[in-house]
Amino acid sequence: MSRDGLTTPRHCSAHRWQSLRAAVRRDIAILTYNRRVIALETLQETLAALGAPRYRATQVYQALTRELVTSFAAITTLPAELRRDLAAQLDPVLLDAVEVRVSPRGDTRKTLFRARDGEPVEAVLMVYRGRATVCVSTQVGCAVRCAFCASGAAGLRRDLSAEEMVDQVLHFARLLRDDDRRVTNVVFMGMGEPFLNYDETLRACRLLNDPAGIGLAARAISVSTAGVVPAIARYAAEPLQLNLAVSLHAATDELRDRLVPLNRQYPLTKLMAACAAYVAKTRRKLFFEWVVLPGVNDGDDQVAALGKLLRKPLYHLNLIAYNETGGEFASPTAGELAAFRAKIERTRIACTVRRSPGVEIDAACGQLALRRVSPGGAPAASAAGADQ
Repeated sequence: MSRDGLTTPRHCSAHRWQSLRAAVRRDIAILTYNRRVIALETLQETLAALGAPRYRATQVYQALTRELVTSFAAITTLPAELRRDLAAQLDPVLLDAVEVRVSPRGDTRKTLFRARDGEPVEAVLMVYRGRATVCVSTQVGCAVRCAFCASGAAGLRRDLSAEEMVDQVLHFARLLRDDDRRVTNVVFMGMGEPFLNYDETLRACRLLNDPAGIGLAARAISVSTAGVVPAIARYAAEPLQLNLAVSLHAATDELRDRLVPLNRQYPLTKLMAACAAYVAKTRRKLFFEWVVLPGVNDGDDQVAALGKLLRKPLYHLNLIAYNETGGEFASPTAGELAAFRAKIERTRIACTVRRSPGVEIDAACGQLALRRVSPGGAPAASAAGADQ
């Protein structure tokens, strides 16, 4: 038996066994840093093991989530020895910013982070007059592989932990604090399919909503799905009154099979039945996202099909201008977008054109991260610093 507790199996070459051991150690490392968390329960466990009184966990938790400290050394209400012990046990920041893009108007900031295992993670801050929204990633890459999305180009690399998701929000909360502002909304619409990492995504929502910590209103949190039907029913039963957005992008199975391959598993009849059940159970407005692809999904056939699918109470369609990622699709002109919206409104569907800030800064999902992944699939090296 080796020092890591792994015994060489019979009929396994030494080289093969070394490779297996390395893979196991890597997986154990990932599990370990995913547990190096900013959750009250873990802080309670760690501090109890260090012999500290229970109230210390609340002090640390609130310093991290409300005071937005980035090191235990900064929590001066703790004894110096306890601060040192905590730093040896836990890591209060799980993601390091390695690249920043800021739009010319300064209202959109896209940050590429590097996780503890070197994987790239993206998040975007969008600042409006009365709101500041953070778009959060839930996975490194994506298994859904929508035809127009950069996130899925490299496939799914791994899930993010809830703490890694929350860390994206806290990063921007610190930046906003310098301007005497705060995060008002969080949308889980970045890299990855949130419902294929359901448990960690919902745990992140609970951490964000926790009144003893960050305290973001549940109605200010939205989760987007490309149509994982079983998870929609599960989401409807959640006690938190979170928002749901469904990435539709096509109103016929033929086109949606091409644009959103998940549709082959959960076709529109199943998806729309799940959506109707969600609205009936929650009585909450359901948002549908539609990335406008000129000449692809803005034709009269799609408008007619949309009229049959979405002309219902509490259904709302958001149109989003496609942000080019170098593939086969083009961005719509202002005229094309306006014409498509006019045709949809004639069907009496509630419809909004969602502003797409950040076109100039590669703000489409996965664009920066994709460039950080080498052709061989390993994260590319990156120098820290802003790239505006």
